Amino acid sequence: MESAANPMVSTPRSLPALRWWICGLLFLSTVINYIDRQSLSVLGPYLKEDYRWSNEDFALIVISFRVAYAIGQTVMGRFLDRVGTRRGLSWTVAWYSLAAMLTSLANGLGSFCFFRFLLGMGESANWPGATKAVAEWFPKKERGWAVALFDSGSSIGGMIAPLLVVWCYLRFGWRPTFLLVGTLGFFWILLWRFLYYPPETHPRIRAQEKEMILAERLELQRQTSSVPPQHWYQLLRRRTTWGVIVARSFSDPVWFFIADWFFIYLKQDKHFDPRQSLLAAWIPFLGADLGNFAGGGFSSWLIRRGWSVDRARKAVILLGGIGVTLLVPTIFTSSLAMVSILFALATFSYAAYSTMALVLPSDLFPAESVATVSGLSGTGAGICTIAATYLIGYVADHYASFAPVLGVASLIPLLGAFLVFALIRPTTNPVTPKLDNRPIPH
Repeated sequence: MESAANPMVSTPRSLPALRWWICGLLFLSTVINYIDRQSLSVLGPYLKEDYRWSNEDFALIVISFRVAYAIGQTVMGRFLDRVGTRRGLSWTVAWYSLAAMLTSLANGLGSFCFFRFLLGMGESANWPGATKAVAEWFPKKERGWAVALFDSGSSIGGMIAPLLVVWCYLRFGWRPTFLLVGTLGFFWILLWRFLYYPPETHPRIRAQEKEMILAERLELQRQTSSVPPQHWYQLLRRRTTWGVIVARSFSDPVWFFIADWFFIYLKQDKHFDPRQSLLAAWIPFLGADLGNFAGGGFSSWLIRRGWSVDRARKAVILLGGIGVTLLVPTIFTSSLAMVSILFALATFSYAAYSTMALVLPSDLFPAESVATVSGLSGTGAGICTIAATYLIGYVADHYASFAPVLGVASLIPLLGAFLVFALIRPTTNPVTPKLDNRPIPH
């Protein structure tokens, strides 16, 4: 038996603020997730011409991804709660990275639908898994910032994808493009397996940080010890759960309209060539990135000013819903710069709203139910997005314009905000303890 003093045995060096290193990995995972899914959207105008697809044909490919994504949110959320965050995200990132690479073998509408279905199933684990990791590693006051950081990876990925994918396409063609972007996830898995462990057993965590994380968790467990673990069907009986589901279901379809159709919208309605609009097209994603941090930061600022967590989250959701209505003026302008700016302001507002929607499960439910509730909300959002995607393709073909889509999309998040106010009330959720607003030591 080796002695602890043996010089050949080294203890891993601790890392300061280890929870933020963990969050950085979640951010990187989200970036890669979005580069993989945005590859098809960026290549959409070219593939539509090559294969003579209509908007409804393209919508079928998008829907194939969304069906798997909707199913997978609940399935993967429960899977992650069972197998754990480290193992679960390792497996699912490997799954969707392989699916992205296999898309290079597609040769028609049916095969594209099949490979996008596989991609959607794997990618559906990212948000439940990242939300679960945040619940494991962050005190409540910091979760808004943590969710903002990892969720901002979606807009960063959306900004990188056009530049990376178009460059790969022009240099190598579309098949090698899918192959190349699919390799990114495997490099991430190596970093994840090296760095991620639960805070209770992490070899690199400092004692003060570990004590801070576990102290809040023990307090939460003490306050909820009389409440037995709940199955998904029990959670669905709660009005609070439906409030969380509505928060995402009435906002995600708007984002996915922009993510999936923006390049096609610019070409069809505004007559901009994809190569000419390449630089302007990433501006809405930059707006979303800033919105993530603005939403998380503003809610945290309100909490420090004495607002309850419930009021702070809802205030951001309401303001975000109002801001998305800026999609309407884009119908009446033909300026690429103005279209990009208005979309950026709308996505800024959406992202602030979305950050709050993503953090709600960790605010309102104990750790063992966070990924499950997050998955349920993702499934609800997926179902609404599938319906919206079909309608977008139909309207764009039959009305030869995206204007009706933009009009409806601008109002849905605001309606969702009002429903969140009605469904989520501090007194209606017996599972949740009163949230502590005391300063958190660093």
